[in-house]
Amino acid sequence: MAGFVGVVVSDPWLQNQFTQVELRSLKSQFLSMRDHGSGGGLKLRDLAAAMSELKIGGDGLTETQKSSFVQESFPNLDDNVDFELFLRVYLKMQGQIGARRSSSAAFLKVATTTLLHTISESEKAAYVAHINSYLEGDGSLGRYLPIDPMTDDLFEKSKDGVLLCKLINVAVPGTIDERAINTKRVLNPWEKNENHTLCLNSAKAIGCTVVNIGTQDLAEGRPHLVLGLISQIIKIQLLADVNLKKTPQLVELVDDSKDVEELMSLPPEKILLRWMNFQLKKSSFKRQITNFSSDVKDGEAYACLLNVLAPEHSSKPSAMTVKNPLQRAKLVLEHADNMGCKRYLTPKDIVEGSPNLNLAFVAHIFQKRNGLSSQMKQNSFLEAMSNDIQVSREERAFRLWINSLGISTYINNVFEDLRNGWVLLEAIDKVAPGVVCWKVANKPPIKMPFRKVENCNQVVKIGKQLKFSLVNVAGNDIVQGNKKLILAFLWQLMRYNILQLLKNLRFHSHEKEITDVDILNWANDKVKSSGRYSHMESFKDKTLSSGIFFLDLLGSAEPRVVNWSLVTHGENDEEKKMNASYIISVARKLGCSIFLLPEDILEVNQKMMLTLTASIMYWHLKRPTEDRSVELDGQNGSSSETISNSTLDDSASESSTDDNGTR
Repeated sequence: MAGFVGVVVSDPWLQNQFTQVELRSLKSQFLSMRDHGSGGGLKLRDLAAAMSELKIGGDGLTETQKSSFVQESFPNLDDNVDFELFLRVYLKMQGQIGARRSSSAAFLKVATTTLLHTISESEKAAYVAHINSYLEGDGSLGRYLPIDPMTDDLFEKSKDGVLLCKLINVAVPGTIDERAINTKRVLNPWEKNENHTLCLNSAKAIGCTVVNIGTQDLAEGRPHLVLGLISQIIKIQLLADVNLKKTPQLVELVDDSKDVEELMSLPPEKILLRWMNFQLKKSSFKRQITNFSSDVKDGEAYACLLNVLAPEHSSKPSAMTVKNPLQRAKLVLEHADNMGCKRYLTPKDIVEGSPNLNLAFVAHIFQKRNGLSSQMKQNSFLEAMSNDIQVSREERAFRLWINSLGISTYINNVFEDLRNGWVLLEAIDKVAPGVVCWKVANKPPIKMPFRKVENCNQVVKIGKQLKFSLVNVAGNDIVQGNKKLILAFLWQLMRYNILQLLKNLRFHSHEKEITDVDILNWANDKVKSSGRYSHMESFKDKTLSSGIFFLDLLGSAEPRVVNWSLVTHGENDEEKKMNASYIISVARKLGCSIFLLPEDILEVNQKMMLTLTASIMYWHLKRPTEDRSVELDGQNGSSSETISNSTLDDSASESSTDDNGTR
């Protein structure tokens, strides 16, 4: 079978400056400009105007600036513009914009633009050491490990997707049913593509940002993209315990329920900083640590922190008595080694203030020894939080879905981060482009409460325009953090998203509205046409808990994707859970970007069953009609700008509104 070929550029250097997602988008934009040019062509002198008209090249340069840039860079403005010349102009313009801006890349939301395609050798070495350590016990990875940190071994061994899938399961155990990973020694392009699709959709499902990464990029082992993805996965693993749910002892950092609520809304990095400062207060350390870069470069904060947490392992001489920062950093790392902490960084990385590696180092110290009291004080707020399991599961699903849309704001907590209305407006704009009136929207930071209410009032107004059930709902309810109403709104937004995407497949629906009944009938007809006998009476049909119907549906959508020898009869809870886990991984392997958990299938949550079915339907109908058995690449992470929207899924909400708007 032929390999998956994306957009190819003759100059290898130029090809490597872009991801396949970017190349596809830019090729489409270039063809549009060329087709609108005089005589079906495009001259250099007309390029700036054409790019500005289509808003290509970013908003950092005006049309006049773009035109001046082209004139200064190219002597003959009568030359015809081909795709490669267009890419070079675009790349240079992006460089101009990048030079004007100070760039800071968040570790969790790793930038995947064309501006900085270099990689940090220190980070690569740290991540390789992490992978070698955490995966060394996996007997199926014998041919992959150990990875050599001094070469490009990491990128070569990531090309078939197996290593990345395994790493995701280390970060969040159980995310991928390993029965769905193609692991034989020699994989064909189809099987590699399936692994990459499974990897990208699973990465989204644990909170990674993969908007600009496609399967072709992973297949090529693009270093900056592979390393960016790995860094996010490792960060999620290291920060997994930095929250009140996993480490309730963190309540020691605050004094009352109001402070606990604030602590819950903080991202893990901020909680880690607060924890670090809490421990430093126990010593004579006077400074406040506000970041994992410049504030820790001198090593003094680390020396104090480790003396507080593990004084018995303190090195001689004491790191605090050493004047040379590099020597102090060496003693700090010796202290960490003595208490059993992995390095993640070198003395040079500390002195240079590498934010990613310093964060990883502190997170691992927290995992190893957090120094918090095991006698946790009672707190009614924490008790209420632990009892609200269903709400927690729904919050997780909505949070991951919103982050998968590629909005500019990264969400750490739905109930807190959505209260100013801005993120909801961003999400709405992705789902229903053009409906948000940005002229009257208030961009964060927002100090005045009534400005937040204005944003949320527009959210409710748009919801009513989209025919959401919002009886007696006002913008202030969102500002106040009403969990029930926020979940209800998000469920309806997700459902609207998937129904609109299905409607837009004109060859199927002829632009008619898609209903829940249409999705139900499609699924039953699809299974029946494949010669199987399972049937779904409704999206709350209790027989769905066995998983057989969804496996039949996936098998009918793509006959080769289900390994029936791995399917159980679903007759008891253990068999049902095995099937549910397999269903989720097989759906992601096909290209469905879904966020539900096996428990959601076992419990037959009506909303989740609808969105899972609709996601499979969307994936199947979106495939090219002439050859649906081959063209997978366009349906996975490579089309994340649409697929991430499509998925909408899942854990979507028991608490969401029913047809009458009640819970």
